[in-house]
Amino acid sequence: MRSERARRAGVAGLLAMGSTLMAFNASAQPAGPATNATAAAAAVDNAPLKARVVQGVQQRQKLAQVINDTLFSYGELAFQEVESSRYLTALLEEHGFTVQRGVAGMPTAWVARWGQGKPVIALGSDIDALPRASQKPGVAYREPLVADAPGHGEGHNSGQAVNIVAALALKDLMEREKLPGTLVLWPGVAEELLAGKPFMVRDGVFNGVDVVLYNHVSNNLRTIWGQADGTGMVSVEYTFKGRSAHSALLPWRGRSALDAVELMNAGWNYRREHLRPEQRSHYVISNGGDQPNVVPDTASVWYFLREMDFENITENAAINHRIAEAAAAMTDTTVSRTIVGAAAPRHFNKPVAEAMQRNIEQVGLPAWTADEQTFAKAVQTLVSSKPDGLNLKHAALSAPSSPARSGGSDDIGDVSWVVPTVTLYYPSNIPNVPSHHWASAIAMATPIAHKGVVAGAKVTAMTAVDLLTNPGLVQQADQYFKGVQLKAQQYVPLIGKDDKPQVRMNQQTMERFRPEMRKHYYDASKFDTYLEQLGVKFPQLVKPASKE
Repeated sequence: MRSERARRAGVAGLLAMGSTLMAFNASAQPAGPATNATAAAAAVDNAPLKARVVQGVQQRQKLAQVINDTLFSYGELAFQEVESSRYLTALLEEHGFTVQRGVAGMPTAWVARWGQGKPVIALGSDIDALPRASQKPGVAYREPLVADAPGHGEGHNSGQAVNIVAALALKDLMEREKLPGTLVLWPGVAEELLAGKPFMVRDGVFNGVDVVLYNHVSNNLRTIWGQADGTGMVSVEYTFKGRSAHSALLPWRGRSALDAVELMNAGWNYRREHLRPEQRSHYVISNGGDQPNVVPDTASVWYFLREMDFENITENAAINHRIAEAAAAMTDTTVSRTIVGAAAPRHFNKPVAEAMQRNIEQVGLPAWTADEQTFAKAVQTLVSSKPDGLNLKHAALSAPSSPARSGGSDDIGDVSWVVPTVTLYYPSNIPNVPSHHWASAIAMATPIAHKGVVAGAKVTAMTAVDLLTNPGLVQQADQYFKGVQLKAQQYVPLIGKDDKPQVRMNQQTMERFRPEMRKHYYDASKFDTYLEQLGVKFPQLVKPASKE
C-alpha cells in the first residue's frame, strides 16, 4: 500500500510540473516453428510479393547510400536537426508523400503519409547526432571533420535511409498490386536527449496507427519481443534562484544557488544506497554561476533518473523532487523544475517480432568483403577492443530476460505503450566499439553502413508486406498488445499536459559549429560517395604523412 501511494504521488508530482530478385543469404538458418499465436499469420503465401519488394529495395541501394551519407555530413544535435528534416521532407514530397511539419511543438519533427485505408503502418527512426563526435568516416584513426563539433557517433544518420528505401519499394508494390494501406514515416527527434517521442505520443501522432516498425542502428541483424533490457526514465532540470553578493566583501548578503545545487547532489548521492540496485541516475551541473567572486544567484542541475517500471521511475522522481525542495530550504533559495524528456520502459510486440525474425532469417547478414573485415578489426584495435571483425551470423529471436536487466533507455518506449511496436536492429556499425563516441562514427558513411542499411530496408519492407497482406497478423499484434502487454502493466505518461519540448536546447552549439560543418556537407551531384568527396580511399588504415 505504501508503494502504491508513493507511485501515485510520484505521477501526480510529474504531471503537476507544468512543464537480384530474392537476394537472400544462402547460409541463413531456416525460421523456427511458428507459435500457435502466429501460425495463421505465418501461413499466408506472400513470397512473390516479398520478392518484388526486395527487388525494389535492391534497385534503390544508390538512394540508400546518398541518404545515409547526406545525413552523416549534417551531424545535427537534438532539436536542431534542421538540415536533416528539410532534406528528408523534400525527398518524401518529391516521391508523392504528404508531409506535415512541426508536429508536437517541435520544428524539426514531421509526419509523412502515403496511401489510404488499413492497415496503417508507421516507420520510424532517429535523426540526431551527439556532441563532440565529429569524425572523418572510413579512416581507422581519430580525425574530426571539425574539431569539437557534433557528429553521428552512434549512427542515427542511417535509419531514415532504411525506412525511405523500404517505403518507396512498398509504394511501388502497393500501386502495382492495388493493396490498401497507409504508410506513415516519422523521425525520432532529440532521441539522444530522450525528449521527442513522448510529446509525439501525447499529442496524438500515433492515433489510428496499427503497427510501428521502428529501427535502430546496430552491428547485427536482430529483433526482440517483450520487455526489453534497459530502463525507463525522467529527464529533469532543477534551477535554483538565490541572491548575488560580493564573495569576499559581503558574502553573508548572498544566497548561493550553487550551494543549493551541491547540497541537492550530496543528498541524492547519499540516498542512492537506499534505492533499488536496478536504478541508474546521473547529473551534470548545467549552470554553476559566472565567476568565483560573485555569489551565484542562479544555478541549475540536470538529472536523468532511470528505473525498470513506471512505479519505480515515478517514485524515484518524487524522492528527487523532495531533495531539491530540501536543498532550497537549507539555502534560503527557491527551486523550479523543467521536464526535459522522458522514456517509458520498452515493450515490443511478439507476433510482429516473430514475423520480422522470419524475414531476418531469409535476408541474412550482408556478405562482407576482406577490406571491410580488415577495416573493422583496425577500428576495434584502435579503441582497445577485441578485433573480432564484423558479425557473420544474424542473431536468433530469444525470449526476453526474466527479469529484464537494467541499462540504457530509448523513448520508443512511449510509442510501444500506445501501439504495437517492434524494433529492427540492422548491421551498419562495427561490434566492440563504444557507442556515444566518435569511434562509432567511423563506419557510418562507409560500405559497411551502406550494406547494413539495404539489409535493414529489405527486412522492413518484407515485414510491412506481411502486415499488408495478412489481416490475421495485425489482429494477432493487437491481441498481444491488449491481452498480454497492457494486462501486465498500464502506460503511465511521464510528462504532463503543460510540459513543452525544450526546442532551444543545442541551438547555440549548432550556431557555433554549423558554418564550419557546412563546408563538409555531402554534394551527391558531384561525388559518388561521401568518402570520395573527402578523399578517403577505403579502407584507410594509416594516417597519411603531412605534406607540410
